[in-house]
Amino acid sequence: MIEEIYKASEHRYENGMQFRRSGRSGILLPELSLGMWQNFGETSPLDRSKEILRFAFDHGITSFDLANNYGPGYGTAEETFGYVFEKSFRPYRDEMFIASKAGYDMWPGPYGNWGSRKYLMASINQSLKRTKLDYFDIFYSHRYDPETPLEETLQALVDIVRMGKALYIGISRWPLDALKFAFEYLGERDTPCLLFQDRLNLIDRHVENSGILECVKNSGCGFIGFSPLAQGVLTNRYLKGIPNDSRAVQQRFLKTSQINETLVENVRKLNEIAAQRGQTLAQMALSWVLAHQGVTSLIVGCSSTAQLNDSLQAVKSKDFTAEELRDIDDIASNIKL
Repeated sequence: MIEEIYKASEHRYENGMQFRRSGRSGILLPELSLGMWQNFGETSPLDRSKEILRFAFDHGITSFDLANNYGPGYGTAEETFGYVFEKSFRPYRDEMFIASKAGYDMWPGPYGNWGSRKYLMASINQSLKRTKLDYFDIFYSHRYDPETPLEETLQALVDIVRMGKALYIGISRWPLDALKFAFEYLGERDTPCLLFQDRLNLIDRHVENSGILECVKNSGCGFIGFSPLAQGVLTNRYLKGIPNDSRAVQQRFLKTSQINETLVENVRKLNEIAAQRGQTLAQMALSWVLAHQGVTSLIVGCSSTAQLNDSLQAVKSKDFTAEELRDIDDIASNIKL
């Protein structure tokens, strides 16, 4: 069977998606980026993944977030993207901003993890092969390595740009002191860090409270947030108990013991505020992150086009009253994960 030829929607930039500048740079990202951490690997139907990726691009999502070990299993999300890129997206490559990362467990032995030059160089070569790309728009150090000298990790990123394997450098989830060192080191070598990635949601506000978000903004770097729905807690998923197919039951990144009466009661209160705003809880949670000054884009995952379409509605209602923000803060402070 011959696969149909994909033609992107002529209205892909007319669907309400707004673009934001990443710090002091030429990078312009859609407010929502598609994350491929879960639901795009070898355990997911390829046709569904293709449908979601095409739907995203047709609705103004030009930013795609990958990593070497995304799947499940390792590498298969990049393989999925590579297949769809070759069959559908190659004519539109110059419209897309494609990211990958390395830093977590990928292959056995001492060079399949963390932040050594050997690991980063091998990883980007493998990732480019899987995605069928000539270069990434941005390549991240996926996590801070306390053992490898920071200079080694950062110089590898500089050289990756100088070799043309990535256009920009990014850093994900580094602590504040290391991040400050990275900004200075990279800036002195004319390859500034232009995107910092970390978790930010109504419950987890570490990047706000630690000063990281302020540092990122003051350094001319953009911020791209992930896990805005706190593994599904900030949706209607647990309002009436714990579904059998939920991440909590499967013990995937969330435990049933965390879904207690106090959590459910407070999530219901947040849901009431969202309803008063004419939003679902998930939409309000996304809108809340996007309302932050300094946030460039927000990474959303999904398992269907319907789920992604629901997230797209969040970009329409990013304004909050002072009373709404106060009430949200009071309720969210009672939720512990």
